[in-house]
Amino acid sequence: MRIVYDVSPLSHPLTGVGNYVRGALEGLVEAAGGRHEIVAFAPTSPAGRRAIPRALEGLDVETRLVPLPFSQRWRDAWSRLGRPPLERLLGPFDVFHYSDWMYPPQAGGVRATTIHDLVPLRFPEWVTPKTRAMHGAKYEHTACDADLVFVNSEFTGRDVVERLRIAEDRVRVAYPGVKSVFSADGEAADLGRPYVLTVATLEPRKNLRTLVEAHRLLDGRFLLAVAGGSGWGEQPQLRGRDVVRLGFVSDEELARLYRGTAVAVYPSRFEGFGMPIVEAMACGAPVVASAHESMDEASADVAVRASPDDPEAVAAAIEDAAARRDELSARGVEHASRFTWRAAGEVFLRGYEDAR
Repeated sequence: MRIVYDVSPLSHPLTGVGNYVRGALEGLVEAAGGRHEIVAFAPTSPAGRRAIPRALEGLDVETRLVPLPFSQRWRDAWSRLGRPPLERLLGPFDVFHYSDWMYPPQAGGVRATTIHDLVPLRFPEWVTPKTRAMHGAKYEHTACDADLVFVNSEFTGRDVVERLRIAEDRVRVAYPGVKSVFSADGEAADLGRPYVLTVATLEPRKNLRTLVEAHRLLDGRFLLAVAGGSGWGEQPQLRGRDVVRLGFVSDEELARLYRGTAVAVYPSRFEGFGMPIVEAMACGAPVVASAHESMDEASADVAVRASPDDPEAVAAAIEDAAARRDELSARGVEHASRFTWRAAGEVFLRGYEDAR
């Protein structure tokens, strides 16, 4: 098969969706074993033409980047206009897998996409107007036109079936994989005192306000280390001598932080899967995770769960996880080992082949 995969999100710093796109391609390449041609495609800005090849470094894919100033406007217009077909740029192909960023037309072949969560539909107040508009149009189009919809969890799959009314036989679960950098072996960070770590873009859904309140209840026992880029919306007060703002960090530095933390805490109100939970486990960190059901698959019975609306419960969960470090660390490493990009790639290939 000739498989065209939209890699437009790789033009930005890699966070949730970008990491999934890059990992999905890695898994596809590994699962394909040279039997299929994989094309990484994106209409992108000059900055994207530099960032995307860096993100794809080491992957055996053909890269086809179309330089476009104001590329997001062009992607939106192409998707909504519905012409010309993608084949005009790339020639014939067997599969087109489009991203969150666009849904351009195609004349033939399997049409597939990935839906990571339905946050813009379920909780529009948690996203920007631009995100609401972009995802709303994609959801509507996907429900009518996609042959295959891949999701990152059973939870998101049920959401897609129930809320977008997409037939179950069009939906496949491809769990995200854990990057090899996230391992219990390696150097651990030292922040000078025991610390709890949270990893999140600063936005309302990530619910850091509850974590800040829970941290105050611990009476200075731990530093609170916050890793993640600036987001939008009302921001929690992340100031004080017991709070360390780390900003966006590399995967290598993040792995060090996970290894060194007393407890990794993920108090999000809603996720498609909750990848930081599994990454932290892979590095041997005990994890406290929100009790919302969207994080059940990432957490399994290994994370200590707490209501995202109850700071006292979160504080108690942190103390419990810290006290059970050895037990939770061993179980977490085992649980995280189940999530591989090779397995995700095999799900993609089976889906493409079944849909042809």
